[in-house]
Amino acid sequence: MPSAIRFRHERMNFGDVKLYTGTACPDLAASVANYLNVPLCDRDVVTFPNDNLFVKLHSSVRGQDCYVIQTTSAPVHRNLMELLIMIQTLRLDSAARITAVIPYLCYARSDKKDQPRIPITARLVADMIEVAGADRYVTMDLHAGQIQGFFSIPGDVLTAFYIHIDYLRSIKDRMQSPVVVTADLGFAKKARNYAASLNIPLSFIEKRRMGNDAKAQALTLIGDVYDRDAIIVDDEVDTGGSIAQAVNLVKDNGARNVYVIFVHPVLSLNAADRLAALPVTEFIATDTIPIPPEKRALFGDRLRILSVAPLLGEVIRRANEGRSVGELFNE
Repeated sequence: MPSAIRFRHERMNFGDVKLYTGTACPDLAASVANYLNVPLCDRDVVTFPNDNLFVKLHSSVRGQDCYVIQTTSAPVHRNLMELLIMIQTLRLDSAARITAVIPYLCYARSDKKDQPRIPITARLVADMIEVAGADRYVTMDLHAGQIQGFFSIPGDVLTAFYIHIDYLRSIKDRMQSPVVVTADLGFAKKARNYAASLNIPLSFIEKRRMGNDAKAQALTLIGDVYDRDAIIVDDEVDTGGSIAQAVNLVKDNGARNVYVIFVHPVLSLNAADRLAALPVTEFIATDTIPIPPEKRALFGDRLRILSVAPLLGEVIRRANEGRSVGELFNE
């Protein structure tokens, strides 16, 4: 590790919290700032006629503990470049420490070479964040745990699990014989934690992904959902194809009410229309990715958004004070 980078990481005396945000998730950033009772710092983000981005801070951050809150959902490449440019701007202004707070990390599915002649783009994104000048990172519910190993800088990978469980416990009494259903065997371990925490059974949907176009075919339901309320859990919903298949499969197998709960509402293409047409009692997501008003309107009162702002705010506070984040989860 170069001496300059090693020196940055060894420094332990940081100044006040300075919160910055790009243009990707202003409402979430404002909620984090409100939780911390710290204002968002002013900055300019300008798009030139040639589509290049320009960032200028309104005040100095020399010697300060800076946090950039920026999700990297669509438009992915603009939001990612905003994050990188803002990090470098803070670095060049001599910030004492810079933490990239990325509620949703783009390219997280490109985490391995599972066929010839393809990239590991998640590793590339991690490298870019480090090269831009980040000293730490904070993110939520990575698609695969090994992505943490792509970063050489320390970080906190948080989960919305406890937020989800608190809400599910609050509505459990109105459900009939609920059962957790995982829409993907890859999510089975995490789904087991949901079932154990709620003290209810677990069922699985076995599916097989076909090709590189993000489409998958649901094949088999393993477990019993007949005359039960099904809670379908997943980490993110992109095109909505897997969730649609899961909902239809559990309904075909006699499920009563269906609840769909997930972390990241990517909702690309016509996913919102597809989901809104499903026989689902309630959709439960978080605000790691903002949902445009026109898409939210499609769900009516069936969409519940749980905020991750208090969690992110508390982690920022503890990081600034040098306190344990694991204590939040009794770890």
